[in-house]
This record gives sequence, C-alpha cells and structure tokens, in this order.
Amino acid sequence: MTAMTAIPADLADPLGLAQALIRCPSVTPADAGALDQLQAALEGLGFACRRLPFGAAEGRPVIDNLYARRGSGAPHVCFAGHTDVVPPGQGWRHDPFAATVEDGVLYGRGAADMKGAIASFVAAVAALLAEGEPPGSISLLITGDEEARALDGTVRMLDSLAAWGEHIDFCVVGEPTCPQTLGDMIKIGRRGSLNARLRVRGTQGHSAYPHLADNPLPRLVAMLAAITDGPLDQGNAHFQPSTLALTSIDVGNPATNVIPAEGRAAFNIRFNDQWDGAGLEQWLRRRFDAVGGAYDLEIEVSGDSFLTPPGPLSAALVAAITAETGLVPELSTSGGTSDARFIKTVCAVSEFGLVGKTIHKAEECVAVDDLRRLARIYRRVLATLLAGAA
Repeated sequence: MTAMTAIPADLADPLGLAQALIRCPSVTPADAGALDQLQAALEGLGFACRRLPFGAAEGRPVIDNLYARRGSGAPHVCFAGHTDVVPPGQGWRHDPFAATVEDGVLYGRGAADMKGAIASFVAAVAALLAEGEPPGSISLLITGDEEARALDGTVRMLDSLAAWGEHIDFCVVGEPTCPQTLGDMIKIGRRGSLNARLRVRGTQGHSAYPHLADNPLPRLVAMLAAITDGPLDQGNAHFQPSTLALTSIDVGNPATNVIPAEGRAAFNIRFNDQWDGAGLEQWLRRRFDAVGGAYDLEIEVSGDSFLTPPGPLSAALVAAITAETGLVPELSTSGGTSDARFIKTVCAVSEFGLVGKTIHKAEECVAVDDLRRLARIYRRVLATLLAGAA
C-alpha cells in the first residue's frame, strides 16, 4: 500500500450510512434517493460511478442501478447488493423508515436486507483506504430490482459490464446469510427454483350422470400423487435434497352437483445441482403423461442451481469471520434464490452478510455491533483478496 487517503469521517462507521439508506423508502421499483446517498458516499472515497436505469424501453417502471469502481488493475473484487426493499407491512413499533437506534439495535426496513451490509462494505473500504492505496480494484454492483422480478437489475447490469470489457475476479453478495449469529453461515451456492402451474382438462357434466362427463379431478389427484410420492433425490455433499411443495389446488366450483371442466394446481420445486430446469420439466411431463388425459403445464425457472466450490473466495471469508467472531462458518447452499444466480456465470461468487431472522418482517433490525463487525470482516476479505494471498 502507498500513501494514506483522507476518509470522510462519517464513512468510518457504517451506522450513519445505514441510517441514511433506510430513511429512503425504496420499495421496489422506487429508489427514493437511496442510490444518491450511496453514490455520494462512494464518490467521497474516489469511486467512479455510473447509473444504469432500465425498464422504460420495455414499458416497465424505471429501475435505477449503480455501478461504482475504484482502481483499474487486477485482482478486481466486487460487492453486489440491492437498495430496494419489500413493503413494510403492518405491526411495527418503530417507524420502518426512521432508522431508529434503541438499546444498540437499528430498526428499519432494509436494516438486515440489505442496506446494513452495503453500509458495512463502504465502511470496510474506507478503513482499507485509510491504511494506504490497495492494489487491484474494488467495485460495487448495486441494483434497485432484487426484491421484485429482477428483470431490470443485476442481469442487465452484467450485460453492460460485459459490453464495457469489465472483468471481475471475485464477488461477495451481501445478502443476510446468517441464521442465528453473525458469522455462522456463508452461502457458496443456491438451489434452483421452478414454479409450475398445472391445468387438467375434462368435460363438465351433471354429477348424477358421471358417464356423460369427463371428470378431470381424479387425474389431477393422480398427477399430484405421482410427483409427491417420493423424494426427487438424496442430495449430495454440498446440497440438501431437492424439495417439491404444493402451493395451490383450485377448482372454483360453487355447485355440488356439477362435475367441473378443469382442475388446477401450482407447485414450487427447489432443486440442487443434480437437476436443471429442462430436466425437471421432462421429469414432470413423463409423470403426467403416464397418468394420461389432457393437461397444460406452464413452467417458470427463476434460476438454476449453482455452486462455487470452496476456494480462495470462501477461504478469505472463513478466515476473516473466524478472526473477528471466533466462529467457523458453515459453507451452505440452503435457502431461496438471490442475484448470485446471475453473477455465478461471471466470476467466483459467495454470499455473506448480516443475521436474517427479521428480514421481510415487521421490526426488521440489526445489532449496531454486528454492522461494525461485518465492516471489519469485509475489510479483512478485501485486504486478503486484493493482495492475492487467499
């Protein structure tokens, strides 16, 4: 490292920036000034910032996004996250957008998911720069479209970075990965997610004359039994077994003496790396075809499973977490999806952030001490990866 960098005093502690971000009610697709706050902080640290709004050309609400980079050399370490939040809902004791601190706890929508982690990463960069100029490059890839359909956020930003010739070596996604205690879990992959809607067709008729109708409901029941009668797989070293959950069974028939013309069901499959979306669709259709009859199947895959095998990135995270917390984190692929599913095609990616017990709930919160410890962990990770010593 070379000469010391003058660091704005208000960036040395993540609390101030976390509060400023929470006070922006950035419920998707609104930005509400959150990216302005973040950009100002990053420019104060010498980052070159670009705003990337998407969606208008497609007739969708405009989603604003931010890419910021400091440095031009390798290695290039990126932090990815989002400033958009889910609606606050009901049941709050604290104003969800006031960023109140009470008894050492910061309350507010986005405190844990994931404005707090963004502030901690900025504080980590500030601490690192205060020690001198690091080698390599640091960037932030921050979207405003993670909590909704993710059409105009990370995936489109990555397309822009590719067009600019940007190359990222490592990416840390700041999702709230810790189930109970800061440092207890890192995500090195995620299961894929498939949503399906099944419509089984028949012929409506009088229930007293079933031979004159074609009742679709027994076939619907048999089709659902065919996909829930056993496990999809047994899992493996890095993934738990895939799961299938029925989420809806609908007929919409108000009459007791009418055989309906159709029955519908919906289900979600969370699948490991033994499957992909195309393979699951083939498996489903084989099971349904074996039952027989007319049906329609609509499938949407929000992301295939992925895994970043243990290596330099996860090693740097484990070492930093252990140094700051004394814990050895679990390397996990559990939980839902995240924007890491897009980033995994670009570079090695792992997720680590705050404790997630209160995310999407009323009274979402994070311990202020956890914000500061996370900043120290991120600083260690940056120092290790940028030095090429992981």
